Amino acid sequence: MLLALTVSLAVFALAVLLPNASLIGIIVSSPNILLSQKLGIPFSLLGSIITNFTILSAISTIAIATLFGINVAMVLYFLRRKISEVKKIGITTGFLGVTSGIIGIGCAACGSLLLTSILSLFGASSILAFLPLAGGEFGILGVILLVISAHSIANQIQHPAICKI
Repeated sequence: MLLALTVSLAVFALAVLLPNASLIGIIVSSPNILLSQKLGIPFSLLGSIITNFTILSAISTIAIATLFGINVAMVLYFLRRKISEVKKIGITTGFLGVTSGIIGIGCAACGSLLLTSILSLFGASSILAFLPLAGGEFGILGVILLVISAHSIANQIQHPAICKI
């Protein structure tokens, strides 16, 4: 439980603070700003989930962070039980969910942040304008895949793949 919460909060903080990375870098490296302010400003920027994100992207970011933390905790619990063979569907789906979720993270100002950056290398960032949710589909896909992954891992925990004697 504590692991899931810690991982979820870390992923949430990363997703929300990523668009403000350059500002945080300037603040942390400035000698004119007090240490308490250097620590306080990044925490206050976590509130930008309300102002800089659309409702869809805020909900998907929170859901992805929560489900990611749950998936990490479940996988570690599963592996601690020393099950020798892990079915590939749970890990594959979880990986696809995390990947899609990371690609779908974005705010109202920058759209789908990582997807736009990756696709712009190929000149395809204008494709996002034609999607009905402007890239929000990737966040929804990430949530769906993470739910499938959590369900698959829960099934594997409940019914491990072991040989019957």
